[in-house]
Amino acid sequence: MSESMPSTLQYRCDGPEDAPVLILGPSLGTTWHMWDRQIPELTKQWRVFRFDLPGHGGAPAYPAGSVSDLTTRLLATLEGLGVQRFGYAGCALGGAVGIELALRHPERLASLALIAASPRFGTADEFRQRGVIVRTNGLDPIARSAPERWFTGGFAAAQPAITEWAVQMVRTTDPGCYIASCEALASFDVRPELGRVGVPTLVLVGSDDQVTGPAEARTLVAGIPDARLAVVPGASHLVPVEQPGAVTDLLVRHFSTAWQPVFETSTGQNALPAAALKPVLSPAPPQPLQTGPVAEIAPLAVPPQAQGRPDPYDAGIKVRREVLGDAHVDRALAQADEFSGDFQEFVTRYAWGEIWDRPGLDRRTRSCVTLTALVAGGHLDELAFHTRAALRNGLTPGEIKEVLLQAAVYCGVPAANSAFKVAQQVIREETTPQE
Repeated sequence: MSESMPSTLQYRCDGPEDAPVLILGPSLGTTWHMWDRQIPELTKQWRVFRFDLPGHGGAPAYPAGSVSDLTTRLLATLEGLGVQRFGYAGCALGGAVGIELALRHPERLASLALIAASPRFGTADEFRQRGVIVRTNGLDPIARSAPERWFTGGFAAAQPAITEWAVQMVRTTDPGCYIASCEALASFDVRPELGRVGVPTLVLVGSDDQVTGPAEARTLVAGIPDARLAVVPGASHLVPVEQPGAVTDLLVRHFSTAWQPVFETSTGQNALPAAALKPVLSPAPPQPLQTGPVAEIAPLAVPPQAQGRPDPYDAGIKVRREVLGDAHVDRALAQADEFSGDFQEFVTRYAWGEIWDRPGLDRRTRSCVTLTALVAGGHLDELAFHTRAALRNGLTPGEIKEVLLQAAVYCGVPAANSAFKVAQQVIREETTPQE
């Protein structure tokens, strides 16, 4: 076990020191122990390296707010151990790290397995909402609902000890690091880039996974050139825990037969393995997948901007979505017509691209300023969705209360009274855990 620094990750190694290295990446809210039942078999052939996410499993609580940051810390940890080339299997958020490795550091990766993974995990709003709930209520609501997200009902009922272990694993995670990991998933979207994943890839999913299920798995298989699909019956999201034997067999089979030769630095190319070495874990996805969902994955091409200063609209729409949420922005844009369309473009370009994207103030501070200005102007409709934005930007309900109390002094008690009613309703809606 390591003494981790902020730039590295807490890790554990098992198996022969001279064997090829196989890395196992965890899911959000779990620890390296989620792989315990794979270790005896995998260590017969590989030096198995497991790591914990920041603030998980007692790891130092240095939040990582992006998949890229997590990948950088993983590589820094491996550099310290002298590990240059490896196979990688990751579950959910751990799978996102695997895709990032394949896209940004292909020379390091010999083979890849993506478990309960997706090129985009739900919507950004879903994960930012989860962050709001944790910031307000702590991790207990998330911990109590973990078994129903992770396991089938039959497994949870038959295995109460494992179910309680799962709850405690989440409950003991550092809340700030959990929120940062939610942000990492919220901003992760590699759908247009899947075609550049150049390593042999196993995509493995539980048949009953309601979080990242077979549909997401088939999107990965359709987009990655050298990918095979394996669906494990009777398993939900945390399939390595629920069906350990099946997952172990699939991983052994994949990494035994699909280990890409060393990246050749002199030519910049890889020597591809013979076709006979490709694993056949399930038939390739049916042809309709090539013309159906895949056609919707890649965004429309955007013409390059003219020379000179970049158009602030692009930055503006990104910031607007991050602050207000996709659902709100989609509604506003969908309602725009010939009369109001120019105004929507104006707001996106100048309010969000020119002002909200300036580096002089962080988003928390901008939310405080915005809430105060809306109270002063009596703009209660906009106060509602900017209260949601303030929660998403990291303000707690208590801090929003302080902003409104300050506004009462300088903007007037009647205005603040109306603002408190609006904000109270929004906060109740946003911070009440979903049953």
